[in-house]
Amino acid sequence: MTGLVLFGVALLCLFLGYSVAFTFAGVSVLIGVIVLGTDLFAFMPYRIMSIMENTTMMAIPMFVFMGIVLQKTGLAERLLESSAKLFGGISGGVAVSTIIVGALLAASTGVVGASVVAMGVISLPVMLKNNYHQPTAAGVICAAGTLGQIIPPSIILIILGDVMGVPVGDLFRAAVIPGVLLIVVYTLYILILGKVKPEYCPPIEVTEDKRTILVQAVKDIFPPLLLIVTVLGSIFTGIATPTESSAIGAVGALVLSAVYGRFSFKSLHNISSETVKVTAMIFAVLVGATAFSMVFSYSGSEYLVEDFFTGLPGDKWTFIVLAMVTILVLGFFIDFIEISFLVVPILTPVAMVLDIDLIWFAILISMNLQTSFLTPPFGFSLFYLKGVAPKSFKTTTIYKGVIPFILMQILVLLLVVLFPEYLILQ
Repeated sequence: MTGLVLFGVALLCLFLGYSVAFTFAGVSVLIGVIVLGTDLFAFMPYRIMSIMENTTMMAIPMFVFMGIVLQKTGLAERLLESSAKLFGGISGGVAVSTIIVGALLAASTGVVGASVVAMGVISLPVMLKNNYHQPTAAGVICAAGTLGQIIPPSIILIILGDVMGVPVGDLFRAAVIPGVLLIVVYTLYILILGKVKPEYCPPIEVTEDKRTILVQAVKDIFPPLLLIVTVLGSIFTGIATPTESSAIGAVGALVLSAVYGRFSFKSLHNISSETVKVTAMIFAVLVGATAFSMVFSYSGSEYLVEDFFTGLPGDKWTFIVLAMVTILVLGFFIDFIEISFLVVPILTPVAMVLDIDLIWFAILISMNLQTSFLTPPFGFSLFYLKGVAPKSFKTTTIYKGVIPFILMQILVLLLVVLFPEYLILQ
């Protein structure tokens, strides 16, 4: 009963718009003191110290820094412009280039907001100028931006690795094929749409010769691609841990900005400030969530949840369906960080009891949380795009545009559920 009240009050506060970190911490302290007394929180300083000493979580500020460098120094802009010229001559070419650059940015940074904003500022005007179907343009940008949720080095995979107690490097490896499959499905959809309804995504006029465009594209795409291969390759081959590779990525992004002549100490100061803000938010939520999970566990609620799920007919498949539906529905209303720290710690012990592969389960959760960025009314990618779109660009237009991509994400999620032996690298 205590766990139900704790969970319900926390969700109510989140729906009312209260700060995530303070909601977790405040509700936990209030209900914990009433039900369990004050002695419980004597352990809290040790838990906070354990969080701060967690070397895996050190990768988060490094990858965030790496992403903001690519956005603030204009490297993402160069990628988009070169790709648009490279593919612009075919129907849907600008949309395809947006998906490809979204994948490259995802593999460089793992920061969804930076990707959506960058592509909204650069790609959207080009699409609108060339009479793209507005919902299609919006859907492509939002969907391409959310690839950072599943393609390594995804921030959510780092968080899930810590929350679920599985190696982050294994999660990165397992996420590669599902991420590539999403890119392929998105691209095929745009190419087919370009054939069936060419007026939705017409080709753009390219005045430069193909050789010049190709040379420029190689110059702009190869260095970030080399950075991606270095960062992820060092993890997959075991040369470096995710934390060590994140440091390589951060330094590599700075080197790229200097090579392209975009580095300055003023921009470095701004980038560092943004990184601190994002990192502080994540760790504040983590501390609050630790208090929440401590009260939930010590009240005995963890065992009640476990008994409920293990007593359901259909064994693990019923649990997986219920877990995925719950996360999908919650994703309509609350952020992926809240779900990661609020729901996943409750589901993980049950998954272990049911002998479910935690790597596979974490990938399913990550893909599901990716969908939460697109689902109205509170999908964050929708807000990111609306913030940089022209005033005439309606919110309902964005809502319509993301629907096909939400369906595609659910389709790929189902494929990963049904065929893990083919789609999950272990």
